Amino acid sequence: MNPIWFVRMARWARNPPSSARVKLVFGVIAVLLMIWGVEKLGWWPDWATATRARP
Repeated sequence: MNPIWFVRMARWARNPPSSARVKLVFGVIAVLLMIWGVEKLGWWPDWATATRARP
């Protein structure tokens, strides 16, 4: 593990993120999981799916 990561962890422990930022991060993760779930269930529209270009 790079020593810079220990410095980052110490800085984060001294100044933790605000509750609003934590809620934002969990909200973004929840939205991404919902999109992933909709796609796996087959409810994702065809117009929103990217097509692969031929090489």
